[in-house]
Amino acid sequence: METKLNRGNLVFNALNIVFMLILALLCVIPVIHIWALSFSSSSAAAAGEVSLWPVDWSLNSYKYVLQNDQFFDSVLITLQRTLLGTAISMILSILTAYPLSKMSTDFRSRTFYAWYFVFTILFYGGLIPWYITVQMTGIMDTIWALILPGAVQVFNVILLLNFFRGLPKELEESAFMDGAGYMTTLWRIYVPLSLPALATLTLLTVVYHWNAWFDGLILMNSPERYPLSTYLQTIVIQSDLTQINSQTAQFMTTISDRTVKASQIFLGALPIIAVYPFLQRFFVKGLVLGSVKE
Repeated sequence: METKLNRGNLVFNALNIVFMLILALLCVIPVIHIWALSFSSSSAAAAGEVSLWPVDWSLNSYKYVLQNDQFFDSVLITLQRTLLGTAISMILSILTAYPLSKMSTDFRSRTFYAWYFVFTILFYGGLIPWYITVQMTGIMDTIWALILPGAVQVFNVILLLNFFRGLPKELEESAFMDGAGYMTTLWRIYVPLSLPALATLTLLTVVYHWNAWFDGLILMNSPERYPLSTYLQTIVIQSDLTQINSQTAQFMTTISDRTVKASQIFLGALPIIAVYPFLQRFFVKGLVLGSVKE
């Protein structure tokens, strides 16, 4: 009986590994293909000869992108949005999750405010009311239109408050006995002990702001204010090649729209690819610990 159980476990583990490898390949292969396409010649890309390795290595597409002012303007807008948006979102999430992590005996209105936030997950007002609200605030066509509407992510708040509730209550009680207030306890005790969860939320928020494109498309009145993902959407999905200016005409005979698109997509994804490995070790740990309740 023990031998059959071990053999079944081995078969399950082997199938599980194979399945996860297939999923990993499905995620990695498109990125490798885009990388190979960006470093290939225009003729090889047009002929469909590029798969997972560059054909007729060429840097002309990257030379073109490096002289494309609008691409770098969109990158700067996205960097500004990601830095400001992540900082504001994390601060608001911490300040919201801390009081909601208390028991109803400590914070009498906790249940009301908790359902107030959960209600926004269950019911959505719609695109038109959301657009009108942003328009009435007077922040249209500014960086704040990309940051403030999504400043408080309810999923992040729920994850963080569950993590706070899992911390020993005696730490807070001892801090109160030493004369500390709620804000001191939050920033001196709770936040340092919540680094795995905070790293997870930071990663999720950074990815959200970096990849968001729809809000930039409808809240920005001019293409010059588009963030990176919106800019890439206009030239890749909509095939609006007017967004690619012709200030580097000397490259037009040695590049194609496919190689230029691939190079910009790869450069746009490169920062997230570079940052993710440093935060990945916190990712699973933060999600697991944040899901524990008492």
